[in-house]
Amino acid sequence: MHIPDGFLSAPVWGAFDLLAPPVVGLAARRAQRGLEESGIPLLGVMGAFIFAAQMINFPVGPGTSGHLVGGTLLAIVLGPAPACVVMTAILAIQALVFQDGGVLALGANVFNMAIVGVLAGYLPYRLLARGSRSLAIFAGGTLSVLASAGFALADLIASGVPMPRRVLLVSLALFLVSALLEGAITLAAVRAIERLNPHWTRTPEPAPLPVLGVIALAAVLLAMAGILVASANPDGIEQLAIAHAPVWLHAPLADYRVHGIASPWLRRALAGIAGLILIYGACVFTGKLISRRSA
Repeated sequence: MHIPDGFLSAPVWGAFDLLAPPVVGLAARRAQRGLEESGIPLLGVMGAFIFAAQMINFPVGPGTSGHLVGGTLLAIVLGPAPACVVMTAILAIQALVFQDGGVLALGANVFNMAIVGVLAGYLPYRLLARGSRSLAIFAGGTLSVLASAGFALADLIASGVPMPRRVLLVSLALFLVSALLEGAITLAAVRAIERLNPHWTRTPEPAPLPVLGVIALAAVLLAMAGILVASANPDGIEQLAIAHAPVWLHAPLADYRVHGIASPWLRRALAGIAGLILIYGACVFTGKLISRRSA
């Protein structure tokens, strides 16, 4: 789902780089209204969990994989405005530290996943939750990925990336599979969280410390053990690649690996743990910055 550099034309990535920051800034201002000091650790823990989950690719078709995006899960747990801010922090660190998604294309990725994906996922949840809450959560997760993927494909087409009709139809089919899996995983994750505390995701109260601890432990396990079963195949956007990241870009933990270590698993596990720490710190710092401005 992350668009690397080299895909988008300068007018496209430039427009999104100008558009995304003020929209995220608006989301940060809205997040001030309900953000209390006691709720800031939850931003970091959920950000770390989504980062770890995004490291785990699962097969969605021959030679192609997908991964959890997490916009709907963040929106349900945190609210749409804080979810947008947390997802933006995740995408920024992925691009700058792990070379996952382009630096020049960061604005487009933020717009597609942190803005469109979060809002598209929260809308069905908000509209349908009074009826069938399970359906609302599943529909939110599904629509979130479909909307993000649709915008990503539109960005590529607008940039002149060759995309024959057959390739486009296959890509849409693979994204549909990813979207349905996202809906199922989101529903399972929300239900698991609610089993830890049945009223947490339905009330504005801060998350209890044991719940935070369980989610943090799950993030660590995903980062260290989940990578053992993750698919090595590229995702749908990477399958459309006709260019590579610019040679001037050398992220310190590119491809989610610590260099200079013999064990492939340890290289990825240490990179994952480093990512968890960075994401947690970035989200907590941002949360404190927002809460101070609202004081």
